Amino acid sequence: MSTIFISFIVLLLIFFAMSIGVMFGRKPIAGSCGGLKTMGEVGDCEICGGDPAKCK
Repeated sequence: MSTIFISFIVLLLIFFAMSIGVMFGRKPIAGSCGGLKTMGEVGDCEICGGDPAKCK
């Protein structure tokens, strides 16, 4: 039972550490627009709406 509790606490700490950038008003974690196109996927990037300047 202690292993599950410790794992849960570690997971919460990692989640909090990843959110620090968002809390300080920085850009949130995002993928790149070129990733799927290099693998042969067709279509625009859903994150940036096809504007690669938004991903930089």
